Amino acid sequence: MFCCLSDKTIASAPVEVIDSSPTVNTLSHVGEAAYDVLRKKHGKHHHSLWNVTSGKMIGSLDQTPNKSFWDSVEDPVEGHADWFPEKMCEIMSKTKKYCDFMSLGAPDGLFMDKMKEGLKNICENNVNNDSDEPIIVRFMFGNIIGLPINCNKVMKALTEDLPPTANIQVWVGAWRHGTSWNHAKLIAVDGRYLHTGGHNVWSDIYINDDPVHDLSLEMEGEVGHDGHMYANGQWDYIQTKQSSWIGQIVENVPDFLPLVAKSRVTVSEYPRGKALEFPPTYVPSLVPTYEEPSGSTPVISVGRHGAMIEDDRPADDAFIAMIDSSKKIIRMSLQDVGPICLPGTKIPLPGVSWPKPLLDALARAIWLRGVDIEIVLSNVGSRRGYTNGWTCVDVGSEIIKRIEKQFPNALDSELRQKVEDNLRICYIRHAMADAYQSGEKIGNHTKFFIVDDVASYTGSQNLYVADLGEWGVIIDNAAKTEEMMTDYWNPMWNASYIDTDCDVQEVMDGLKIDRDGEVTHDKRKLEEAEVAVAAAQLPPRTEMYDKE
Repeated sequence: MFCCLSDKTIASAPVEVIDSSPTVNTLSHVGEAAYDVLRKKHGKHHHSLWNVTSGKMIGSLDQTPNKSFWDSVEDPVEGHADWFPEKMCEIMSKTKKYCDFMSLGAPDGLFMDKMKEGLKNICENNVNNDSDEPIIVRFMFGNIIGLPINCNKVMKALTEDLPPTANIQVWVGAWRHGTSWNHAKLIAVDGRYLHTGGHNVWSDIYINDDPVHDLSLEMEGEVGHDGHMYANGQWDYIQTKQSSWIGQIVENVPDFLPLVAKSRVTVSEYPRGKALEFPPTYVPSLVPTYEEPSGSTPVISVGRHGAMIEDDRPADDAFIAMIDSSKKIIRMSLQDVGPICLPGTKIPLPGVSWPKPLLDALARAIWLRGVDIEIVLSNVGSRRGYTNGWTCVDVGSEIIKRIEKQFPNALDSELRQKVEDNLRICYIRHAMADAYQSGEKIGNHTKFFIVDDVASYTGSQNLYVADLGEWGVIIDNAAKTEEMMTDYWNPMWNASYIDTDCDVQEVMDGLKIDRDGEVTHDKRKLEEAEVAVAAAQLPPRTEMYDKE
């Protein structure tokens, strides 16, 4: 991962947690493995970056484009995914007391329209509320290097239709620390309703022509509190940085001016002169109580704050523990596994590497326990750069290399047999086609995986190296996992899998190729790499951003 080049980060020491929640006793072997490493290694961040809780999944997985296109030779038509921002609006509109909205960048197009509508609905739905306490809404985004959010512009757009007498207070914030910024995508409402996954809020990517595939889900229950608690950490960071004497200077520097500091935090409040500079911290006592919804299942919320915290990355360790617990099969739908490269090459950026701990765990699963690995990736050259450029063969070779590294006595014939029997990697397709009719390759932005068909992760975290703020949920329930497979995985796999994508001979020949990037501590090279990483995540529309 990238190192943080300046600013003092928050150090933490391991604190073991013993959770007395009844949900802990109902976890599967996969959930138990994740919980065990979280409580032993990341106890200090219990209830802030992870928690064992419960919730009910509402409906099926939110797929864009929807599942009808897996078997279709027709491209999605205009308006094919308008339902998705409308659904986000509906969830926001349920707010009675407190709403958190988090995404990488500012909403645009229909997403902006629906976020504005959601705020207006909140006001109208609570017009007869007798409470003097204002409704709190916090929007959190990432200050991407080179294109920081202009919080004042975003605030003006979001609130321009609100009635001046509305009893609501809104904050828009954004942050960056070194090469870390917010990448989590969630809506949390009153500690009860939750929406999370991989979707950004950009119309050109999801609801217009040649859309990129992505996945999110909606839940109701106690897990909703965890979304708010995760957001607290980033708001605390903004307040700490902004309240310092350096922060006070930066507060008076226009967003469009370049800054030397490796941290950049910005915040805007509404209504000016009435709302405080920073929002009140979320605590569960602020929102109404409710009974656990019928049909709730065990859930482990899991996240990370990147370079905001010096050493701890709870989600990373939970993922590896889940893979190490596998007995039968691991299924993954991902954008990529390999690192971001220099433009137009297969040369990883300086200081960036393949995710060796993750690959080691996959290698152990194959070699020691005969676990099957199935992975669906973006097509190389997919639109908007939603691929790092690595082929299925590249990924397969790097996994097998980690068997060689950990088990040096493994024979070539044994490795070849493992590729043939246990490793299946392909590109995402519609009815076996890898491109839209325009010629644009189909992209996959999903961050989703299933272990042993009993537990799944849906969230914002890519499995390639990128030290960002991330959050998602592990739903630990075999029946719910089976529904996800029926609704999403099986039709996707049947429409996409071609065995020649990961040819055995090519994988074995690829073991001789060096795909690792340059190991460097050169400050200039690392800074250039930071800019290149940021460039891979720029939004398609930039009217709500400032050049830096």
